[in-house]
Amino acid sequence: MPGRYYDGWQVGDRVAHEITRTVTETDNVLISALTHNPQPLHLDHELAAKSEFGKPLVNSIYTFGLMVGVSVADTTLGTLVANLGYDKLVFPNPVFAGDTLRSETECTALRTSKSRPNAGVVTWTHRSFNQRDELVCECTRTALILKKSQ
Repeated sequence: MPGRYYDGWQVGDRVAHEITRTVTETDNVLISALTHNPQPLHLDHELAAKSEFGKPLVNSIYTFGLMVGVSVADTTLGTLVANLGYDKLVFPNPVFAGDTLRSETECTALRTSKSRPNAGVVTWTHRSFNQRDELVCECTRTALILKKSQ
């Protein structure tokens, strides 16, 4: 399933990504280890039990990475030249092991590239929700995407 070329996007397009994922404790421990993040709120059940959350929080890097990762097949697979930036990254609600996340993407801006006639710049807003439809992650992503018609 290839991503979309620049020519295939219109501002306002929305994609509900089919891939969903139930987050596991292993996911949380692994991403924390891989990123050298020793935050006890992610790893220490005793400490986390005394926090306002009552249990370990899933590392937000995992939540962000999953949200962007599940979007790739529908957005940039085979059409990406380069990611140009991620902005306005927020985590309005916590994620816990056992939560099932789903994500969606909305195209918010388009412009042709001044320096590359074979590509254009696409801006999306990615959003991820838990099983209670609470927003758990949101960001704006800008990427340079190949044009189909050149």
